[in-house]
Amino acid sequence: MFSQRKGLKPLRKVIQRESADEELRSRLWSALKIVLWDRWTYPDMYGGVDHSSQTVNMLLDLYWLNFFKRPLDTRPSFMERNGGGAYGTIRQYFFSCQWFELYDFLEFTLKNCDNGLANTLRELLNRLLEDENAAYRVVGYEVAEITAEEEISAIEEAVKHTHDPASQHLEAALRLLCDRKAPDYRNSIKESISAVEAVCQRMCGNPKATLGDAIKKIQSRCELHPAFEKGISAFYGYASDAGGIRHALTEGGQVPSYADAKFMLVACSSFVNYLLTKAAELDLRT
Repeated sequence: MFSQRKGLKPLRKVIQRESADEELRSRLWSALKIVLWDRWTYPDMYGGVDHSSQTVNMLLDLYWLNFFKRPLDTRPSFMERNGGGAYGTIRQYFFSCQWFELYDFLEFTLKNCDNGLANTLRELLNRLLEDENAAYRVVGYEVAEITAEEEISAIEEAVKHTHDPASQHLEAALRLLCDRKAPDYRNSIKESISAVEAVCQRMCGNPKATLGDAIKKIQSRCELHPAFEKGISAFYGYASDAGGIRHALTEGGQVPSYADAKFMLVACSSFVNYLLTKAAELDLRT
């Protein structure tokens, strides 16, 4: 922009972490309007509604039942002809709620609307979050404090292409990391390393093998770079020792932080992607 090139306006906002300014809220609301709210139309003269309006009405019912937790018979129509309605109630909440409640609302919407609309909304939300320098992105249907595209891609690829239970471990790690009210970094790290362990067990054909034993078996079937092997072993050692992550907390143990859990999730997702690619190159069954 002209004003930014001339130094009259800051090039970037301060990263919006644990906050959401008016511009960010306005743009996120506009995304909801474009993808969802504008799909609703007034009933015809016989009271009939089209499919798009039915989709919005079903979402409204879920808001009242499971998000706002109000009686369903108090839910007004989306847009009443004399003004007000559910649209106004939701809009007022969106612009007045706490920053974490805002992301809870977006997360709930993504998980409870049509999959095609959810995917369209996710793409638009992520573009706006990046534009407004928010410290959050939508990964799957979870709002996560992960800003780099490379990090998002690594996690999504690993969750999408891994087999159960590895995929379940990664999804659990992401949920525990992203819980804005009660994040559990210790168990998020545990789930991340467990995903690597699950893939290694599958590759070596032994679901009960320890990670160390599984790596040795894989090494006998395909050559792994020594640095990679040491890297996995080091991560497993960290997960076993630091703060007693895989066992009971040890006395004086270090309590994991958000940075620790985020790093482990991204790194373990990358390890999983590497192992699956290696297996595909060598035509190994996983």
